[in-house]
Amino acid sequence: MMDGSSDQSAPCVNANSVRITDVTQNGDTLTFAITSQKLSSVNGICVFRTYEDFDWLQQSLFSQEDVAGLHGVIFPPLPAKPLPSSSHSQAKALKQLGFLALGDNYQLYCRALEFYLQQVAAHSILGKSKTLHSFLSSTELVSKQCSKKGIFTRLSQAMEEMRKEGHKDVDEFFHNERESNIHTSALFKATTEKFVNVVLTKQRLALACGHFSTALHLCVNQDDPSSVAFSKISLKLSDIMDAVKGNLDKMSENDVYTLGLGLDLESRYQEAKREMLFRRTCKLVELEIIMKNVEKAKPNKKAVMDGIQKMTQKEFNLISSVAKEEIEWYHKARVAVLRDFLVRWCEKQLDTARESAALFSQHLEACKGLSV
Repeated sequence: MMDGSSDQSAPCVNANSVRITDVTQNGDTLTFAITSQKLSSVNGICVFRTYEDFDWLQQSLFSQEDVAGLHGVIFPPLPAKPLPSSSHSQAKALKQLGFLALGDNYQLYCRALEFYLQQVAAHSILGKSKTLHSFLSSTELVSKQCSKKGIFTRLSQAMEEMRKEGHKDVDEFFHNERESNIHTSALFKATTEKFVNVVLTKQRLALACGHFSTALHLCVNQDDPSSVAFSKISLKLSDIMDAVKGNLDKMSENDVYTLGLGLDLESRYQEAKREMLFRRTCKLVELEIIMKNVEKAKPNKKAVMDGIQKMTQKEFNLISSVAKEEIEWYHKARVAVLRDFLVRWCEKQLDTARESAALFSQHLEACKGLSV
């Protein structure tokens, strides 16, 4: 990744110090408590931000006009806005947020936002943004106006994207990256959907085990001497089903907070990479149009058009240079990040399996005692 312009002289934030320590809900509004620390200071800072503040930060990072080659940056992807719990079904939440809709009390969503801020702060260009430091340190944010596009503007942009996305690239490296991104994005999307179904199935099984345990407990009749043996068996089976429920709950929680979070992050980063490649393609199309206009230009306008072509060519070359470094960084980073999520997932599942095995062994011994 390349450095930004020299105008960005704000002190760097320690990316590893950025944490979301709490979240409070007031109606449909979530407020996140964010702590951080500058590299040049030992004192921590705590600010409170809503999702609209995060959206303002992302839009501000996109629109930095004084940063050369910004269109070649793979921007850390901001998670979609959380839906108010009182106004949506699980199916709608899963469609919009995927795994992030499965966490309890928005804790998983906070983890995703925390990782987003850490990635922005660690970025060699974005981490120098004065907007980021204002976001992490200022009590009040100024000018939080985000541009909202009307429906006709969005339709026009969608048609333009369809036209340009299939434009032939002049660089084989970027052509291959575009092709790879299409296939990889589809694979991760399918994998994420399948894994969500696995987690939901475990949760439904856990719920069924809980109901079964309650039903067995209701079969207990302490007043009837003739049913003492049956009552003891029912109680023990109820305890066993509770243990099975706890095991399934723990496994599904492990799935969500480790591999699920990793798959969600990778899927969003694939989309961020696609957007960066598209921005570069748009600049390529712009350059080719200018080159054609230069060829058709009249002698009295030739010099002006040549200047415009040289400036656009320079911008395109810089975007391509930044984009190559970003892609090389991304390929290395994504392997390390996914590996860490996979390792944590395996470790959590092994710990849960050991705990469950010990608990089930205790229940087995107790069942043997009932048969004596």
